[in-house]
Amino acid sequence: MSQNVKLALIVARDRKGAIGKDGTLPWSLPDDLQLFKKVTLGKPIIMGRKTWESLPRKPLPGRQNIVLTRHWDYAAPEARVYSNMNAATAAARAMAQKAGVDEVFVIGGQSLFEKAMPLADRLYITEVDADVDGDVFFSADGISNFTAVSETAFPADDRNQYAFTHRIYERAADEVVRRGK
Repeated sequence: MSQNVKLALIVARDRKGAIGKDGTLPWSLPDDLQLFKKVTLGKPIIMGRKTWESLPRKPLPGRQNIVLTRHWDYAAPEARVYSNMNAATAAARAMAQKAGVDEVFVIGGQSLFEKAMPLADRLYITEVDADVDGDVFFSADGISNFTAVSETAFPADDRNQYAFTHRIYERAADEVVRRGK
């Protein structure tokens, strides 16, 4: 049954793929943060250690937080810690199934997105209309295996520093067959 729980990646990136700078988001987009909260609330989230450490509030409330790190003795209060992607994903799917939700999220950072992309069923990508000075990136490699199913544009305004477009992608049907799902 946990196989029916989709693995989703959720990320905001600029035109060059930047997702962060010095452990923080390189923009102020409150409407995108509201989308993030709405989509992930009540669902397990998986993140890397650096993402966990960058959170202004730990754990993110209303979600089961999972931290993936190579440091097996790492302590993340009120979160589960794993050192293996498969174990973290299996645990998240089991949590989702128990909670009656149909997806789990990988929320960052760069190396975790790279590991999770081949496993992902769905992508939530916010394309920020900016070129920022980033030091952490989300690669577009692999997006060609997905089909955009939803798109919503948001203008830059007094709340949002930049215009952005939020897109949802589903893994292409031929990719699902090739992966054996």
